Amino acid sequence: MVSDISGERKLLSVFDFDGTLTKRDSFVPFLRFAFGNRVFAWRLMRLILPAMKYIGRQLTRDELKDALIHTFLSGVEATWVEQKAAEFCDRYWMRLMRPSGLIAVATQINAGAIVTICSASPAIVLKPFAARLGIRLIGTNLDMKDGVLTGRISGQNCRCAQKVKRLEAEYGPLSSYHLRAWGDTRGDYEMLAAAQEPYWRHFHGAWGKRNPPIDKIKGHS
Repeated sequence: MVSDISGERKLLSVFDFDGTLTKRDSFVPFLRFAFGNRVFAWRLMRLILPAMKYIGRQLTRDELKDALIHTFLSGVEATWVEQKAAEFCDRYWMRLMRPSGLIAVATQINAGAIVTICSASPAIVLKPFAARLGIRLIGTNLDMKDGVLTGRISGQNCRCAQKVKRLEAEYGPLSSYHLRAWGDTRGDYEMLAAAQEPYWRHFHGAWGKRNPPIDKIKGHS
């Protein structure tokens, strides 16, 4: 493992997944792929009311995600989701992943860093992507009983402050590392604020990098 400039801390390189390493969200497209257009559209109709409540600020982002997971994954066997996730990764890898992001991951691996995804998306869906990249994975865990998903999140959604907590639970105090972090949404602020090298929308086009929220990110440090 490599150390930072002072030669005292190991290098930890953390990548958000959706919108950072990918060109777009992955979870909803995965659900559409896994269940097929007809079932996907039918179940999506059940989310109209929760979506309206979210728009009206009667539901939080996390609560809307809870509703999405409950609607699609209640009573579904985990092995089926794992199989569909592997198929989804194989089929959509080239269309979904950012080439510049793949190069960055490989660069960090070659530098000897500990490299991990840290994402709000369900870990069960992202596992094949992390395996193909050859890096570690931290994601939102889904509750299951006897191999069947209950439709609930186990613990908390892995975004905002939870990203830092999950990283520390896995690797110990982040102060022990030289942290490089890549993110693209409000859910990454705390992780970026904890990093010595924060990269905001690093793989986006010039238009996507406008108005970087540096002051807001620093305000969460």
